[in-house]
Amino acid sequence: MGGDESGRPPRPTRDDYVVWRRATTRWADDDAYGHMNNAIYYELFDTAVNAHLFEATGVNVRELDAVGVVAETSCRYFREIGFPDPVDMGLVAERVGRSSVTYRIGLFQGEDDQAAAEGRFVHVYVASPRDGGGRAVRPIPRVIRDVAERLCRPDRQA
Repeated sequence: MGGDESGRPPRPTRDDYVVWRRATTRWADDDAYGHMNNAIYYELFDTAVNAHLFEATGVNVRELDAVGVVAETSCRYFREIGFPDPVDMGLVAERVGRSSVTYRIGLFQGEDDQAAAEGRFVHVYVASPRDGGGRAVRPIPRVIRDVAERLCRPDRQA
């Protein structure tokens, strides 16, 4: 991805994402100013990633030997969104490492081709709580790696 003179990456478009999910909005999602509360953006990012992992792997990812914990998350806001229109969530894997996956999630509302917001979400894989040995970093489980690698866009990686 390029950027402008400031070094910021460009505003993402729908073409930047690989898979899609739609979320309905609720009256309670909006804050006192009439737009979506910042915390809801992060809930949508979490849902986009984990719902895709559950569906695409066909397994309960909570029961794997290594589980993904959120190590980092951020959001770039471009324009307001909120109730009552649904939100389209685009998902792409920016990087798949040995023990972590970095995702980008674009939020779109209406027909706009440019994202209203984009989240960055990093999962680090650690020992399952069932192991009782703490949260030691583990390699990404094969079933997760296969799904995450299919989310990569080699033509768009930085």
